[in-house]
Amino acid sequence: MENVIKGAPTPGLTYNPNDPVYWDKKGLDAETERVFEICHGCRLCFNLCPSFPALFKAVDGHDGNVRKLTGEETGRVVDTCYQCKLCYVKCPYTPDDGHTFQLDFPRLLMRMVAVRAKEKGISLRSRLLSRPELLGKFAKLTPGLANWANRQPMMRVAMEAMIGIHREKQLPEFHGETFEDWFRKQHKPTGDDTKAVLFYTCFVNYNNPQVGKDAVEVFSRNGVALTCPKQNCCGMPALEAGDIQLAKSLAEANVRSLYPHVAAGKKVLAINPTCSYMLRKEYAELVGTPEAKKVGEATRDLCEYLFELKKTGQFNRDFQTTPQTVAYHVPCHLKAQNIGFRSRDMMRQIPGVTVKMVEQCCGHDGTWAMKKEFFPLSQLAGKKAFDEIAEAETGIMATDCPLAAVQFEQALGKRPVHPIQVLAKAYRSDGFPAKVEKEKKG
Repeated sequence: MENVIKGAPTPGLTYNPNDPVYWDKKGLDAETERVFEICHGCRLCFNLCPSFPALFKAVDGHDGNVRKLTGEETGRVVDTCYQCKLCYVKCPYTPDDGHTFQLDFPRLLMRMVAVRAKEKGISLRSRLLSRPELLGKFAKLTPGLANWANRQPMMRVAMEAMIGIHREKQLPEFHGETFEDWFRKQHKPTGDDTKAVLFYTCFVNYNNPQVGKDAVEVFSRNGVALTCPKQNCCGMPALEAGDIQLAKSLAEANVRSLYPHVAAGKKVLAINPTCSYMLRKEYAELVGTPEAKKVGEATRDLCEYLFELKKTGQFNRDFQTTPQTVAYHVPCHLKAQNIGFRSRDMMRQIPGVTVKMVEQCCGHDGTWAMKKEFFPLSQLAGKKAFDEIAEAETGIMATDCPLAAVQFEQALGKRPVHPIQVLAKAYRSDGFPAKVEKEKKG
């Protein structure tokens, strides 16, 4: 009890699913009480997501006694956390800060989901949503039919009733030719193929292949020929569903495929910020091998790597057209990687560009916004971001997160593009209407 009151870690502290303590319910309960008490006393994250207001309201209702929380109240705190990771960025008590509290609120709640899943099983909805590749492979067989069905009100009512996907939630569209198909058929990109490999992600492969195509083009223009090793889902949807074994098996497969390239000195460039976060922040502990740690250390965001090229004078600045003004939404999972605003920095290399930043969470957060009980809350959580990007009054909206793009399209009727696509268009003479004014020599 004394340890809990003072905030020091209990013997139940671990965020590593390979540690037997991770699955000990009593140890987890003790850690939950400790962390909830610290957060209730601090309240620094009161405005970040619905989870904290739910926690504070519940504890206040018990006169500040965390130990009196009911299972339903604790469950509400867990279920309204959508793993944006922003509380970890803001928290002064984390392992990264070297604080004795060793507090990681989102990973604690992820542990609670995993233990609950082990005890009670994983729902059909969670099993489906944690396997985006499987859904993509089925939809690829008849993409037109899949997209048509996702737009039919009666089909969506049935989907909501059967698996709990909200009937009004806009869903990503599917493509018959995946990025993987296109890359296998297209000619070899020009440039040095010893520098980097592309982790193109499930969403790009099945739902938006053009982002991958534009990434290949931009890097070719910068002397880097991207190759695409065999890969599968990064495992984050499975991790969020509490399916630790599935997440681990997916991560292990990626490490086996990616590590030989990393050992040869290549970087791993991930398109989706959630995937780069997963490779960087979760693989080392989840897989538990030196190879997994090396893969994480070699992982870069696309624009982060371009920024490294810029610092060494290797970035191609031969832009032909300019978007002039871009409203740029910064995804939460990029913020959580603490790499700076590299997409903003690289778009600013285009002559005549003004980048207007939007740093609010969009509220999509993986599969959370798709769930019938949380879709309305996701729209409310994203309202500040919707309003800010609309007030920017620009012709071009951009975000690195593909699901955030879907969320903005549903709210505003227009889908943002990836920053790499802004760069790709600016390199082209017919990319944007406004031409880049070339400096006169002599």
